[in-house]
Amino acid sequence: MEKVKFVDPQTDEVVEFAVEEETQLNGIKYLLVSDGKEDGDSEAYILKELKAQDEEVFYEMVSDDIEFSAIAKVFAELADEETKLVY
Repeated sequence: MEKVKFVDPQTDEVVEFAVEEETQLNGIKYLLVSDGKEDGDSEAYILKELKAQDEEVFYEMVSDDIEFSAIAKVFAELADEETKLVY
């Protein structure tokens, strides 16, 4: 499973997420990521790709409610039968 590192802008803490799914909408790449736990419920987040700099790709958490709802619906459709997304 692919992993991405995310730096919390408020605490500068580096957190590693497992990439569960990815999609593209209106030319913007989005990732559905989780804490990677396989033993039941886990927290999931939607990250939005920002412009790359010097071959590095940067992501930010989707905070806009309308954008989040739209992307969450797309990811819900892409999820397998065993995965239930609650948003």
